Amino acid sequence: MSDIAAIPLTRIDGASDSLANHSGNVLLVVNVASKCGLTPQYEGLEALYNKYKDKGFEVLGFPANDFGAQEPGTHEEIVEFCTANYGVSFPLFSKADVTGDGKQPLYAELIKAKPEKHGPAAEFREQLRGYGMTPTEDPEVLWNFEKFVIAKDGSVAARFAPGITPDDPALVGTIEAELAK
Repeated sequence: MSDIAAIPLTRIDGASDSLANHSGNVLLVVNVASKCGLTPQYEGLEALYNKYKDKGFEVLGFPANDFGAQEPGTHEEIVEFCTANYGVSFPLFSKADVTGDGKQPLYAELIKAKPEKHGPAAEFREQLRGYGMTPTEDPEVLWNFEKFVIAKDGSVAARFAPGITPDDPALVGTIEAELAK
């Protein structure tokens, strides 16, 4: 596992964790939000998790309130929302920043390891501006539901823009290729 494996993380229920505890699995790290236009991606993330979890794959959800205050809830409210609306069973972590100077150390390292994202980031950024939103600039996380694929060895294999859905062939193909290694 890489250096990111040792970064301390906290589960949404307060339990300690780190990527080292998920060693040997392919991971999809996603910053999530409950009140975003992309929130329905929870359904696809859960489907992806259920399809590949027995093959060494995990989705790790990181609630963040960085974008348009779209994750205002408490940890309990987030869990209730995800369970009731999308049947989320993959691990969720405590809410933390994924952008700016105060971003959590895991996200700082993910961005450093993979500064460029796959997918229509520029188009998505312009759409956000059209809605009166202020998106971040690269290499920062652009918006909710940006995705990082972490290989079994702990290296960051790929990064996908928020508009890339969980069933997108490029994302699924990357996950399948990493599982096959």
